[in-house]
Amino acid sequence: MAKDSKVIAANAAFYAAFSTGDVAGMERMWADDDGISCIHPGWPAIIGRAKVIGSWRDILRNPQRPQIACAEPQAIIDGDSARVLCIEIVDGTALAATNHFRRVGDGWRLVHHQSSPIAQIVEQAEDDRTSRRVH
Repeated sequence: MAKDSKVIAANAAFYAAFSTGDVAGMERMWADDDGISCIHPGWPAIIGRAKVIGSWRDILRNPQRPQIACAEPQAIIDGDSARVLCIEIVDGTALAATNHFRRVGDGWRLVHHQSSPIAQIVEQAEDDRTSRRVH
């Protein structure tokens, strides 16, 4: 198995739990300590296992939770720490996401998740050229 494939697989399991509303699966994804954190889009930082898991439980149990998919995951591994940078497609809107993992035994457990909107690229004509500007 490639060096980053286990981290990518853990990231995929996180999004599978999210998309299916699997609360127990989501709980298993996270490290078992109070050093974990999460920043949902538009929310303040959440710190501590009980609060992080509680936020996910509320989101996953909501019958109107958003539909989500992960695209373009890229893993960066540094010893027993890893992060996966990806694009979340949430109800058709693209968000930039970072998922930080810690190696625990033979697997990877989440220690931080954060996602936020991506600035739109707006095309403008300048001097007979088309350039891109981020707003």
